[in-house]
Amino acid sequence: MHIEKRAAERHVLAITVDNESGILAKIAGLFTARGYNIDSLTVADISENHQISRITIVTHGPPEVIDQIHAQLERLVPVHKVSDLTELGPHVERELALVKVSGRGDSRVEALRLADVYRAKVVDSTTESFIFEITGGPEKIDSFVALMRELGLVEVGRTGIVGMMRGANGA
Repeated sequence: MHIEKRAAERHVLAITVDNESGILAKIAGLFTARGYNIDSLTVADISENHQISRITIVTHGPPEVIDQIHAQLERLVPVHKVSDLTELGPHVERELALVKVSGRGDSRVEALRLADVYRAKVVDSTTESFIFEITGGPEKIDSFVALMRELGLVEVGRTGIVGMMRGANGA
Protein backbone atom coordinates (compact mmCIF):
# COMPACT_ATOMS: atom_id res chain seq x y z
CA MET A 1 0.00 0.00 0.00
CA HIS A 2 1.38 3.38 -1.02
CA ILE A 3 0.31 6.45 0.94
CA GLU A 4 0.72 9.69 -0.95
CA LYS A 5 1.96 12.55 1.17
CA ARG A 6 0.92 15.96 -0.16
CA ALA A 7 3.18 18.97 0.18
CA ALA A 8 2.26 21.44 2.89
CA GLU A 9 1.30 24.90 1.69
CA ARG A 10 1.59 28.08 3.75
CA HIS A 11 -1.67 30.02 4.13
CA VAL A 12 -2.55 33.37 5.72
CA LEU A 13 -6.08 33.36 7.17
CA ALA A 14 -7.88 36.58 8.13
CA ILE A 15 -10.75 35.86 10.53
CA THR A 16 -13.30 38.48 11.62
CA VAL A 17 -14.90 37.62 14.98
CA ASP A 18 -17.01 39.07 17.78
CA ASN A 19 -14.69 40.62 20.33
CA GLU A 20 -15.71 38.41 23.25
CA SER A 21 -13.81 36.54 25.89
CA GLY A 22 -12.87 32.99 24.99
CA ILE A 23 -12.98 33.29 21.19
CA LEU A 24 -9.21 33.13 20.81
CA ALA A 25 -9.13 30.05 23.06
CA LYS A 26 -11.86 28.42 20.89
CA ILE A 27 -9.92 29.05 17.71
CA ALA A 28 -6.58 27.93 19.19
CA GLY A 29 -8.36 24.87 20.62
CA LEU A 30 -9.70 23.99 17.17
CA PHE A 31 -6.13 23.93 15.85
CA THR A 32 -4.74 22.06 18.86
CA ALA A 33 -7.45 19.39 18.93
CA ARG A 34 -6.79 18.47 15.32
CA GLY A 35 -3.00 18.67 15.49
CA TYR A 36 -2.73 21.71 13.20
CA ASN A 37 0.16 24.08 13.78
CA ILE A 38 -0.12 27.86 14.07
CA ASP A 39 3.03 29.51 12.70
CA SER A 40 1.92 33.05 13.53
CA LEU A 41 -1.05 34.57 15.35
CA THR A 42 -2.09 38.20 15.75
CA VAL A 43 -5.28 39.70 17.13
CA ALA A 44 -6.53 43.29 17.08
CA ASP A 45 -9.74 45.16 17.80
CA ILE A 46 -10.83 46.67 14.47
CA SER A 47 -14.11 48.42 15.22
CA GLU A 48 -14.85 51.79 16.78
CA ASN A 49 -17.23 50.26 19.31
CA HIS A 50 -14.76 47.45 20.23
CA GLN A 51 -17.20 44.69 19.20
CA ILE A 52 -15.25 43.17 16.29
CA SER A 53 -11.70 41.81 16.19
CA ARG A 54 -9.55 40.48 13.38
CA ILE A 55 -7.39 37.42 13.94
CA THR A 56 -4.63 36.69 11.45
CA ILE A 57 -3.32 33.13 11.51
CA VAL A 58 -0.48 31.75 9.41
CA THR A 59 -0.63 27.97 9.14
CA HIS A 60 0.45 25.29 6.73
CA GLY A 61 -0.80 21.98 5.45
CA PRO A 62 -1.97 20.15 2.36
CA PRO A 63 -4.96 21.69 0.53
CA GLU A 64 -7.45 19.27 2.15
CA VAL A 65 -6.31 20.27 5.63
CA ILE A 66 -6.51 24.00 4.82
CA ASP A 67 -10.04 23.48 3.45
CA GLN A 68 -10.98 21.63 6.64
CA ILE A 69 -9.56 24.40 8.85
CA HIS A 70 -11.50 27.00 6.82
CA ALA A 71 -14.77 25.06 7.12
CA GLN A 72 -14.37 24.42 10.86
CA LEU A 73 -13.57 28.08 11.55
CA GLU A 74 -16.68 29.21 9.67
CA ARG A 75 -18.83 26.93 11.87
CA LEU A 76 -17.80 28.69 15.09
CA VAL A 77 -20.66 30.96 16.20
CA PRO A 78 -18.73 34.19 16.93
CA VAL A 79 -16.89 34.01 13.57
CA HIS A 80 -18.25 36.44 10.96
CA LYS A 81 -15.89 35.77 8.06
CA VAL A 82 -12.87 33.63 7.18
CA SER A 83 -10.70 34.76 4.27
CA ASP A 84 -7.72 32.81 2.96
CA LEU A 85 -5.54 35.66 1.69
CA THR A 86 -3.22 33.16 0.02
CA GLU A 87 -6.02 31.82 -2.17
CA LEU A 88 -7.69 35.17 -2.82
CA GLY A 89 -4.69 36.55 -4.67
CA PRO A 90 -2.09 39.27 -4.27
CA HIS A 91 -1.82 40.47 -0.70
CA VAL A 92 0.60 42.35 1.53
CA GLU A 93 2.14 40.72 4.60
CA ARG A 94 4.07 42.61 7.26
CA GLU A 95 5.61 41.88 10.62
CA LEU A 96 7.43 43.99 13.19
CA ALA A 97 10.43 42.80 15.17
CA LEU A 98 12.62 44.22 17.91
CA VAL A 99 16.18 42.91 17.64
CA LYS A 100 18.73 43.44 20.42
CA VAL A 101 22.40 43.24 19.44
CA SER A 102 25.39 43.72 21.70
CA GLY A 103 28.87 44.55 20.55
CA ARG A 104 31.73 46.98 20.43
CA GLY A 105 34.08 48.28 17.80
CA ASP A 106 33.83 46.83 14.30
CA SER A 107 30.84 44.58 15.05
CA ARG A 108 28.91 47.62 16.34
CA VAL A 109 29.71 49.58 13.18
CA GLU A 110 28.74 46.60 11.00
CA ALA A 111 25.43 46.16 12.86
CA LEU A 112 24.59 49.83 12.19
CA ARG A 113 25.58 49.49 8.53
CA LEU A 114 23.38 46.40 8.04
CA ALA A 115 20.52 48.06 9.90
CA ASP A 116 20.72 50.92 7.41
CA VAL A 117 20.65 48.48 4.47
CA TYR A 118 17.58 46.73 5.93
CA ARG A 119 15.95 50.04 6.91
CA ALA A 120 15.89 49.00 10.56
CA LYS A 121 15.53 51.87 12.99
CA VAL A 122 17.55 52.22 16.21
CA VAL A 123 14.98 52.58 19.02
CA ASP A 124 17.39 52.16 21.94
CA SER A 125 21.13 52.48 22.27
CA THR A 126 23.72 52.02 25.00
CA THR A 127 27.50 51.93 24.73
CA GLU A 128 27.28 48.13 24.49
CA SER A 129 24.04 47.40 22.66
CA PHE A 130 21.34 48.46 20.21
CA ILE A 131 17.69 47.60 19.89
CA PHE A 132 16.57 47.77 16.27
CA GLU A 133 12.98 47.99 15.05
CA ILE A 134 12.45 46.35 11.69
CA THR A 135 9.28 45.88 9.67
CA GLY A 136 8.70 43.90 6.52
CA GLY A 137 7.93 40.47 5.25
CA PRO A 138 8.95 37.41 7.25
CA GLU A 139 11.85 36.64 4.88
CA LYS A 140 13.35 40.11 5.36
CA ILE A 141 13.17 39.82 9.14
CA ASP A 142 14.57 36.26 9.10
CA SER A 143 17.49 37.46 6.98
CA PHE A 144 18.22 40.45 9.25
CA VAL A 145 18.12 38.27 12.37
CA ALA A 146 20.48 35.73 10.77
CA LEU A 147 22.99 38.48 10.01
CA MET A 148 22.73 39.89 13.53
CA ARG A 149 23.48 36.41 14.97
CA GLU A 150 26.99 36.78 13.59
CA LEU A 151 27.38 40.22 15.23
CA GLY A 152 26.12 39.57 18.77
CA LEU A 153 22.39 38.88 18.70
CA VAL A 154 20.98 38.89 22.24
CA GLU A 155 17.20 38.75 21.86
CA VAL A 156 14.40 38.91 19.28
CA GLY A 157 10.73 39.79 19.77
CA ARG A 158 8.34 39.44 16.82
CA THR A 159 4.71 40.52 16.47
CA GLY A 160 3.52 37.91 14.00
CA ILE A 161 2.14 38.41 10.51
CA VAL A 162 -0.65 40.79 9.56
CA GLY A 163 -1.95 40.69 6.02
CA MET A 164 -4.33 42.51 3.74
CA MET A 165 -5.52 42.08 0.16
CA ARG A 166 -4.11 44.45 -2.44
CA GLY A 167 -6.50 46.78 -4.25
CA ALA A 168 -9.69 48.58 -3.31
CA ASN A 169 -11.68 45.59 -2.01
CA GLY A 170 -11.44 44.02 1.44
CA ALA A 171 -11.14 40.37 2.27
